[in-house]
Amino acid sequence: MEDLHGPNGLPLRHYRPREQARPLVVFAHGGAFVIGDLDTHDSICRRIADACDVEVLAVDYRRAPEHPYPAAIEDVTAVLRWARPAAVAGDSAGGYLATMACLWLRDASEALPAVQILICPNTDLTLSQPSVVEKGTGHALDASFLAWAITQWTPDPASRAPASPLLAPDLHSMPDALIVTAEHDALRDEGDAYAYRLARAGARVVHRQEPGLVHGFIQNTDLTSPEAATAHGRLFNNIAALIHR
Repeated sequence: MEDLHGPNGLPLRHYRPREQARPLVVFAHGGAFVIGDLDTHDSICRRIADACDVEVLAVDYRRAPEHPYPAAIEDVTAVLRWARPAAVAGDSAGGYLATMACLWLRDASEALPAVQILICPNTDLTLSQPSVVEKGTGHALDASFLAWAITQWTPDPASRAPASPLLAPDLHSMPDALIVTAEHDALRDEGDAYAYRLARAGARVVHRQEPGLVHGFIQNTDLTSPEAATAHGRLFNNIAALIHR
């Protein structure tokens, strides 16, 4: 593992499981746009690198409210241009940033990663999907906190629909995707709907809703739960299969 700086001085952390070079995955951490950093997601980046036989480059992007939309998208996009990875990945808000960066690169007719890996991603900043109400109380991600966080990221309500990947008018020519959602997650329906729209637009999509799990399950290092252990194993197997195909 090595800490370094990327474009515009962005702090990065590079994980390399083998001496020989491996395919590179750029990783954007979750944290509702306002929290999270290289340390909060250090464990999962190490596990992805080791289990999937890939290098991981984690991005410490700028966060709201000091740096609202589109600052973090600019940061992740800059790293994709700079690193030219095989894949881009992220969980929760990081999944949003990963796919928004792909949209930006596509719209600019620039090189795209071959794969996007989205774990419990935000895709609809308008919070209009049914699971926000159905699963937004009593589970890991509370709908009131989610609404507050989105307000920090996009203070202007009029910007939320245009900034939502699920509501993008055209998803053609986007990278193939692995999208994993969780049954008891307020963001479940928008992740599921995004997987459907990407597939309809022509991307090859591996999509799974993990039964019995909550938002942020990927951060759970207690794998004594059979459901969590199985979900992690499936995720790592999918990542490896897509990147090493």
